[in-house]
Amino acid sequence: MGPEGRKRQQEAELAALSQDIEVSRERQLEIEREIASLDRDRETLNGKVIEAADTIKRTERQIADTERRLMTLGENEDAVRASLNGRRDVLAEVLAGLQRLGRRPPPAMAVRPDDALSAVRTAILLNAVMPGLQLETEALAADLSELSRLKDVISQEKNSLRGDAMRLAEEQSRLELLLSVKRRERERTAQNLQAEKERSAALAERAGSLKELIASLETEIESARRAAEESRQATRDSQEGLQPGEDPFEDPGRIAPAIPFGQLAGRLSLPVSGNQLRSFGQEDEFGSLTEGQSISSRVGSPVTSPADGWVVYAGPFRSYGQLLILNMGDGYHVLLAGMDRIDAELGQFVLAGEPVGMMGATKWASASAIDLGSSQPVLYVEFRKDGRAIDPAPWWESTEEEKARG
Repeated sequence: MGPEGRKRQQEAELAALSQDIEVSRERQLEIEREIASLDRDRETLNGKVIEAADTIKRTERQIADTERRLMTLGENEDAVRASLNGRRDVLAEVLAGLQRLGRRPPPAMAVRPDDALSAVRTAILLNAVMPGLQLETEALAADLSELSRLKDVISQEKNSLRGDAMRLAEEQSRLELLLSVKRRERERTAQNLQAEKERSAALAERAGSLKELIASLETEIESARRAAEESRQATRDSQEGLQPGEDPFEDPGRIAPAIPFGQLAGRLSLPVSGNQLRSFGQEDEFGSLTEGQSISSRVGSPVTSPADGWVVYAGPFRSYGQLLILNMGDGYHVLLAGMDRIDAELGQFVLAGEPVGMMGATKWASASAIDLGSSQPVLYVEFRKDGRAIDPAPWWESTEEEKARG
């Protein structure tokens, strides 16, 4: 099997270890009882939902790190085995020579001059062979010891992966139950939103661009127009910002952003746990410059809002798949595309870290996410200021500085 085939085999083995893990019925009942006993007020629900989503993202990062370590360990194991195989012929030849010497030992030197010459030649041969044999034996022992060590480490890492995968499955179950509670709360107003959803879908069909879509939504859709006005009011009310050391995401009961979006540079968490495949301003295969970022994710990963904002559009849009547009205030909008499911409604105020959608198994081929060489689902993220796409990179906090929020 070649290196590529071995790599595909390892990836398949890792996928089998960390996917399709089901929560036991007993554990599922425990989680359901936990959710049922919760205080159903908005603040408590928001805090629990954000906490569960944050735990999922941390666990997904741990799983990804473990998978990378296992891939490296597998490559090291292959290298040790190749070393052992490469030394096999030399060892076999030396050992065969020693066996022949054992069957026909050299005679005593005092018998005949010819025997003495033969003994000298044998001694020369042994002197030549033995150092090499010793080196080969030491190398063989080192390889066997390393192979044994690698097997132990791989076993430990696989156990860690299984444990993280089980915790991930439990948190996903908890999050689904929490979101179902929030959905039931929203269903009371769903009938009122139906007409606006249909109107939004019609505007999306006619819109020639994302900029045009946003403008038409906030002009013609009541919930989007109200969300835009609330964002403007919140911007006016929060101009003073926070004191040094204060956390703008601390209060899960807030109904407006604590500080303007423009002051959050370097403080936002990525909406999914994954690897960036394409960044803002890169030239794509069509010769155009990308207007956002594309991030790979795991199948079924929750997508969270990067910051506080109001939903002005939630639904399919052209080749982007499910598209969510959030008005962040002060002329800023955040667009999230490529989700399999959206868990937010028109006009809803969502908190930073709150789940707003779910990734599926499909890699949506939007204009900015084509041919990225990823078999995983891809989330497209775009930031806009006053209708113009801007680079999201300065807004993200570094992975090392990400803190759990709840």
